[in-house]
Amino acid sequence: MTRPNVSPGTVTVFTDVMCGWSTLALHRFYEARDAAGLTGRLHVDLQLFLLEDLNRTALTTRMIEPEKPVINALAPELEFTEWQHDPYEWPVTSLPANEAVHAAKEQSFAAAEELDMALRLAFWRDSRCISMRHEILDVAVRCKEVDVDRLREAFDSGQARGPMMQSYFAHRDDVQGSPHFFLADGTDVANPGIELHQEGEGGTEVPVVDDDEPGVYDGLVRHAAIAAGVA
Repeated sequence: MTRPNVSPGTVTVFTDVMCGWSTLALHRFYEARDAAGLTGRLHVDLQLFLLEDLNRTALTTRMIEPEKPVINALAPELEFTEWQHDPYEWPVTSLPANEAVHAAKEQSFAAAEELDMALRLAFWRDSRCISMRHEILDVAVRCKEVDVDRLREAFDSGQARGPMMQSYFAHRDDVQGSPHFFLADGTDVANPGIELHQEGEGGTEVPVVDDDEPGVYDGLVRHAAIAAGVA
């Protein structure tokens, strides 16, 4: 296994902005981090795990819409909603949004975290087409940690794309899914606290949660903080 580098003071998470399970995981991780008083000390280093490339297909409404009520039942505060616009307005790719997050990370981990979650909610909750440049930048304007002028320059020049894709290609065969957490002491865990299976076939699969233990994030944050040297 080619283990990813975990920067000092961080936990590395491989994820895709259009992944509902990683949105739930990051939401829970941030809540646990807040409760532990570690916000601003323990950062998330977001790395791309590009589901559309891995699956060789766009993330369609048929894949994503059935996940929304399931995840809402676990975290109703996220307020995921059914797609509110015409089907042709659905984002065909998550790559530009993920690239914007990596461009924001050139400013700070905090900027990347904030933009990443804002883009997730823009898609999952607000039905915004986050494959569009103007939508991404409109979301970024509302992120206090993000310098939008710097983000626009980095995004338009494509300077984050190369390192982002290099990391993805280097680790995609070893990452077990979105999300996958890697800690500084060499431990890792995929989709913490969740066990699920799919029911149905022929493109009508629905996720069914077999076990959900949100409390694992308290332990994960403590473990990550000790491993990162910020406990």
